[in-house]
Amino acid sequence: MSEEKKKRLKGFAGVVAKQVEPLNSIEKFKEDFKDTELKILLNAKDGKYAALLVIDKGSVYIEGIENKPKENIKKKVVGWDGLLQAKTQIFVDLLGGEDISMGSIVGKILTGRMKIRGIKNVLVLLKLFEY
Repeated sequence: MSEEKKKRLKGFAGVVAKQVEPLNSIEKFKEDFKDTELKILLNAKDGKYAALLVIDKGSVYIEGIENKPKENIKKKVVGWDGLLQAKTQIFVDLLGGEDISMGSIVGKILTGRMKIRGIKNVLVLLKLFEY
């Protein structure tokens, strides 16, 4: 990915990039994900940008996508394998790592505060937080 593209990340996508791109320097991460190709869309409903997390054969990067109009983030347009959608505050809580138990996530889904599509692929995020 070019340096020019990295500078364009705005809002939520920029924050997510700062959290996950350091994984590219961890050898164990590269080895564990060397055969993985996956796209997970993280959409902060109350923000202007969604973050498309791309794991491509041992490297990870973020693409920023405007989430309005809604058609911009549809599976057919973006080609995501998994979707995690919630308000920005819920993402902040998850990225902060304070309350990342499976029970709390299920509770947020059941109360409608979080939406997941392609749950098997979204669960890869839990593995990323282990590094």
